[in-house]
This record gives sequence, structure tokens and C-alpha cells, in this order.
Amino acid sequence: PVLRQIDQQFLICSICLDRYCNPKVLPCLHTFCERAPLTPLTPLLVGHWHCCPVSILSICLTACSSAASPPGVTPHSPPVCLSICVSHPSVTLRSPPVCLSVCPPPAPQCDTVQPRHLVHLSPRLSVPPTLFPHPSVLSHSPHVCQVMEFYCEPCETAMCRECTEGERREHRDHRTVPLRDVLEQHKAALQHQLDAVRARLPQLAAAVGLVAEISRQLGQRRAEAEAEIGSSFEELEAALRQRREVLLRDLEATCAAKQQVLEAQLEVLRQGQESILSSCAFTEQALHHGSATEVLLVQKQMGERLRELAARPFPEHPHENAQLEFHAEPEGLRRSIQNLGALLTTSATAHTTVATGEGLRQAVVGQPCSLSVTTKDKDGALVRSGGACLRFAVTGPDGAAAEAEVQDNRNGTYELVYTPRAEGDFVLSILLYGQPVRGSPFRARALRPSDVPPSPEEAKRRVKSPGGGHVRQKALRRPASMYGSAKRKENPIEDELIFRVVLAAFQGVGVFPLIPLTLLPSQVFSNEGQFRLRFGVRGRSPGQLQRPTGVSVDTNGDIIVADYDNRWVSVFSPEGKFKTKLGAGRLMGPKGVAVDRNGHIIVVDNKACCVFIFQPNGKLVARFGSRGTAERQFAGPHFVAVNNKNEIVVTDFHNHSVKVYNAEGEFLFKFGSHGEGNGQFNAPTGVAVDSNGNIIVADWGNSRIQVFDSAGSFLSYINTAADPLYGPQGLALTSDGHVVVADSGNHCFKAYRYLQ
Repeated sequence: PVLRQIDQQFLICSICLDRYCNPKVLPCLHTFCERAPLTPLTPLLVGHWHCCPVSILSICLTACSSAASPPGVTPHSPPVCLSICVSHPSVTLRSPPVCLSVCPPPAPQCDTVQPRHLVHLSPRLSVPPTLFPHPSVLSHSPHVCQVMEFYCEPCETAMCRECTEGERREHRDHRTVPLRDVLEQHKAALQHQLDAVRARLPQLAAAVGLVAEISRQLGQRRAEAEAEIGSSFEELEAALRQRREVLLRDLEATCAAKQQVLEAQLEVLRQGQESILSSCAFTEQALHHGSATEVLLVQKQMGERLRELAARPFPEHPHENAQLEFHAEPEGLRRSIQNLGALLTTSATAHTTVATGEGLRQAVVGQPCSLSVTTKDKDGALVRSGGACLRFAVTGPDGAAAEAEVQDNRNGTYELVYTPRAEGDFVLSILLYGQPVRGSPFRARALRPSDVPPSPEEAKRRVKSPGGGHVRQKALRRPASMYGSAKRKENPIEDELIFRVVLAAFQGVGVFPLIPLTLLPSQVFSNEGQFRLRFGVRGRSPGQLQRPTGVSVDTNGDIIVADYDNRWVSVFSPEGKFKTKLGAGRLMGPKGVAVDRNGHIIVVDNKACCVFIFQPNGKLVARFGSRGTAERQFAGPHFVAVNNKNEIVVTDFHNHSVKVYNAEGEFLFKFGSHGEGNGQFNAPTGVAVDSNGNIIVADWGNSRIQVFDSAGSFLSYINTAADPLYGPQGLALTSDGHVVVADSGNHCFKAYRYLQ
């Protein structure tokens, strides 16, 4: 029924009463077929597309049908009176619409309508006879219409008095009112709508100016970028030519120096050769052809000469070599040139970009306060790349600017930090490409530290660092953020406590077909939480464990345990037999451990604030990181995971963030900031990566587990309300869709259902 109604209301031509064929829209916005099948109304349209039979101008025409009808029109007999509403540019209206009746003289046979040559309604209204269509398809009118005096509210149309009376009236049971009573009401409503629409013109004009200016700037930036590209490559070409000349000069100088040495040696050798040859020839001639007296006379002199030549040292070994090669490693340079330069841009728009964080509302004097900005495109989708032109300005109560900093996480999110120096209200202005983000400017109030009362939740979260005594924290289910609610519908993460196993204090957890835990002794459980294996004793000898913290399993099933106090990593067979140790003498406090796709063992050194990469035989492959807050620095890193791209994911405990590096240790991006909102951390610890690249992080200080996509954008959190966490640390994913987490505050490990 709905489709039929749509078909009848929107797809049927009101002239030919059939589906539209090449429809045309008239200036009055009514639609008809360009050439409808032959009907009495066709002459109105062919060649007169500015004429509309149902336009706002309505004139009731009454005519009489003839006995004979044009071809294609069904004849009507006996003749009847019919009515039609038409409009035409030649109809001049300076008064309300009027009903008109026209009856031509009787004609026994006629092929066309014979109206009067010109019908005068009033001195101000006239209708030419060319407007009279054939009446055979028009509706019957049982009366002669008069001046429009009434208004039918259900039909929203004007009518004459007789249309409201009689048994056959069309508006029976309809509420009608005098036309003059509703005229002002409708005029006022139209005027109100007109004013409302006209009021939008300044906004549209401003928007047109803004978009046009951005378009102009885009063209200007393109020209500037094109010039910079040309200039950069011209400089590179000049540098290459200059380097070529330098190499050629060096080649010439080096070759000349070598040749000089060799030529001098050749000169000495040739002189010695000539001396020996001449002396030998003279002596031989004297021996063979000289008399006894001559031989005796030259014997002494030639003997001394020959002895001197026999004893003279000659440089028989080359004083130089012939090596002169050009070594440039062009392949690496070629790859660098192929990747040289990048076009930096994003699709971020200010009106969809959002800022979140406690720093938008409240700050503490003298303490850094942070907030997060998440950029989005025009459709509200998250932008995954950084580099946007984001400006952050903070104005204090006295009008002076406060310290403000923007940190680009390179994944479409930004951390803004400011430090108020006085009490009072601060104005935070966040501009993206010169336009304010949603809600900007913000107002935050700075309080003295003594004036900030700790909330019960904050008091419970003030706990010691992992490894010391544990104070239970209240696990809170965080309210859905602007990302959480939508993302959970698109990518639902169901959670349910599968089991819990109570143990002594421990921190790490790993997964292979079984679940190994960092205990003394270390223990292994099945995916269902059933005990399977125990190995290791306390001690400082190889094979013993002093303070195991992190655990992982390689492709062979070997169990790799980071021993914090022994300062090395121990490797055990799947049966728990000690095999080897690595990192001794290098590691200061190994915490987390993982195995990459190349079999390398990744170790996070909590004390040294760096990451080590070892081969399985213990040979050091690489090391990166130091203490600090920069991209390649850490402040108490805890655990590590490797994703399906072989990228290294490290939780930076005191920097309240997660950092991602490639397999060589080059920084890629980071995400997270200090806070309690979605996507923020209060000292992150355990980390794992699922098969889709999503990153699961244990938020130790907030006692929760958060889920992020591969670019670090917040997706959701695992609801642990059924059995709250108190200081979660290491976590891992099982093959059957569970998240296993070390709940250090409760001295147990728990498994929650996690659907990837």
C-alpha cells in the first residue's frame, strides 16, 4: 500500500494519468509529461510550458461539452456542464480568484469547444478563449460558481458559498471559515517563514566567504608546495652535481698521488737495471776479448762495482696498490629518494573535532593540566593521521597568556598541556586550521592545591607503585564517551567473568596453549583455569627465580620469564626445564617480555628505561630508549606486546601513555594521556594485541581494561563490574576469546570473555 501510494502521488502525471514520460518541472514547481497522450488538456502544454493547469492562480471555468469529441477522447452525451482550474500568463489577477461560468450557444455538432471570443470577469480580470480545453475529462459542477468567500481548512483551499451547501457539496463535514478571517493568519505565517529564511542569508554569506577563502588558501598552498618541491629537488640536483665534482677531484688527486709514488719507484728500478746491465756487459767484454794485462787492470775496479751492485737495495716491492673504486650504495639512496618528501594534510574539520578532559573545567595552580583533542572529518569519522594545524592558547584572569603546549600523538589525537600560575578563571582557545573546535573557547577554573578536596574515588586511587603494598581501588564502570557508545554498537565487546584463580602476589601473565604465570614457583594453567605445571625455585643461580615479573611463550612453546631482581631473562622448556638465560650483565630491571615474528625476544627494562631486542641465543640485536618524556624515552616502562605488523607496543607507566615502534626501534606514534576519561591512563601496565590489531591495555591506576584500535583511538572498555579489578597488571589473550589479567590487588588472575 505504501508503494502504491507513493506511485500515485509522485509518479503519475496529472494530465495523462499515467506514469511520467520525460517529465518537465514548470516554474511553479508542478510536473507534467513533456508530450502527454492526446487529451483535451494537451493544447495547454505543447508550446506553452509556462502554462500550468494547477497553479496558485485558480479560475473556475465552466463550459459545455459538444456532441462530438476530438479523436482519442470519449464522447459524453448528453452535454453536461464541467469545471476546470487553469492559469496562464495572460490572465491578470489583481483581486481574489473568482468563479466564472461560460456556456457557448447550442451547437448540434461541433469538433471543438466554442467559447465566447473573450470572457470578461471584471475590469481587472480577463481570460482569453485559447485557455478553454476540451471539457470531456473535467469534473462535473452542479452549480454556477460565485466569488470565493470561504476557506476549507482540511482541504486548504478557497471556495464559493454554493460549494459549502447542497447535498453534493465536496466539502461536506469539513470545517469552513470566512476567507478574510484566515487571510491575515496565513499572510502572517508566510511572513514569519519568509523572515526566518531571510535571516539565514547572512550566515550563508559568511559561510560562502569562509569556504571561498579556504578554497583560495588551498590553491595558494598548492602553488607554494609546488614551488617548494621544485626548489627542493633543484637543491638536491645541485648538491648531487657538486658532490660529483668533489668525487672527480678526489679521484684525480688520489690517482695522481699514487702514480707519483709508482713513477718514482719505477725510476729507481730502471736506473738500477741499467747500471747492472752496463756493468755486466763491460765485464763480459773484458773477460772474453781482453788481454791478460787488460783483465788485470780492470779486475779491481769492476770487482768493486759488481759487489756494490750486488749489495745495493732496490725497491722491488710495489710502494702503492692499484685499488681505486667508487662505492656509493646507490640502492639505499635510490630508496631514500623514492620516499623523499611527503604531502602533509588531513581531512580534519573544526566543527566536528572534540576536546575532552578534566583540564577543560578545572586546574591546579602550578601543576600541569592536560586535555585531549580528537580530530574528525566532516562526517564525524575519526582522523587517523597527525600533523594538523592545531593552536592552543590559554588566557589567565589578568589577560596574560599562560604556558601552553601541543603534543601531536601522530594518530589524529593531540594532548594539550597548560600550567596555570594564578587562581581564577582561564579561557582555553583551541583552533584547528584557524577555526574553533566544537565548544571552544572553554572556561576552566584554577584552584590552589589546598583548595582542591580529594574525592573518595581519588583517595582510593592513591596507591603505591606495583611491586609494593597494594591498596584496594574501587573499580568504576566509566560512562560511555562520545566514542564509546557509538563504537560499542558497531564493534560490541561482550564481557563476562569466566573464572578466577586466587594465588600469591604476582604480576605477569602469558598465553600459549596453557597460561603461565610469574609466581614462585612459576605455575601453568589451562585456558579453563585448571592447574597443569609448576617449575622454578627461589634463588640467584641460573634456572632459579628471584622476582619474576613478565612472561611470554615463543613459537616452540618455550616459556620466557623476565626476572627483575636477578637482572636477566630465563628460558624454560614447555615442561619447565631450564634451558638458558640471556641479558645478564646488560639488564638492570627487566619487567615485560614478548616474542616478535622473527623469534626475537623483546625485553622492557624498567630501571634502565629502555627496550632490548635479543636473538634466542642471547645475542643483542638492538637497544633503544632512555629516561625522559620524549618520543624515544620512557619513565618506568612496564610491559610490551607485538602486533601483526611486527611493531613493538610498550606501556610507559609514569608518562601515562602507550608508545608504538617498528621492529628496528623507530618511533611510530603514541596515544593516551594522564586522566580518567576514555582513552586516558593512570599508569598503564599490561598490554596485548588481538588478531585484528586492536590494542588491549590494563589501566592500573583506574582499575580497568581499555580497548583501542590499531591507530590508538579509543574503542571501548571491558566491563569488569561482575568482579572488580584492583590494580590490574599483566594481561594476555587466549585462543578461545578470553582476556586473562593479573589482578595484583586481589592476588589472583581472572579471565573475561572478549569477542574480537
